[in-house]
Amino acid sequence: MPTRTLYEGGEYLAKNPGWHVEESPWKAEQVLRMLKRNRLSPATVCDVGCGAGEVLSQLQKRLSAECTLCGYDVSPLAIEFAKTRANERLQFRVSDFSDVGAGGFELIIVLDVLEHLEDYFDFLRRIKTKSCHKIFHIPLDLSVQTVLRRDGLLKRREMYGHLHYFTKETALRMLRDAGYEILDYFYTPRSNDLAGNRTQRLLKLVRKSCFAVNEDLTVRTLGGYSLLVLTR
Repeated sequence: MPTRTLYEGGEYLAKNPGWHVEESPWKAEQVLRMLKRNRLSPATVCDVGCGAGEVLSQLQKRLSAECTLCGYDVSPLAIEFAKTRANERLQFRVSDFSDVGAGGFELIIVLDVLEHLEDYFDFLRRIKTKSCHKIFHIPLDLSVQTVLRRDGLLKRREMYGHLHYFTKETALRMLRDAGYEILDYFYTPRSNDLAGNRTQRLLKLVRKSCFAVNEDLTVRTLGGYSLLVLTR
């Protein structure tokens, strides 16, 4: 698979030092919010495409002390980072989770992964029977402002390796077409909560004001949001 060399070698790490560790507490918080909304307390959790493993490390601090967690990633470099966070109940493995026989988890989380995969339908079908519940976090890259900007989508491809670009509607349809039952979903305001540069901070004010009036229209027009989806 040609795109895997981006993650298995050093190219992705060179473009994204730290493998987005700084975003991990925020991502973990979104997962915990979904679990609380649906009264779920998983005893076993698997993170597919776990990167540096910090999301699982954050979740371990907030879930039951008896919970066991395991992270999978195709990148040996990412797992090197992750193994510094390993302990008796938190383990990491270099492997394509869709290819291995492992299963029986109560919860699988797939955060910001589907947009990187050449064939996400094949991946979704392969992991479907490996857990009771799955949580997907999907960036909604397609918006009016990203389409109007010449490099709005190309930047995501060059910097982050995104091969596919979703709206809320196409993301939910993708999961349903792959045989998943949608149990719950909500927008996550990544660009608002993690706003860095001056432009993002200015957009944050506009996005928050518009989002309070019409969530869907704001996301389709201004972008900056992702979708967190609980399925089985």
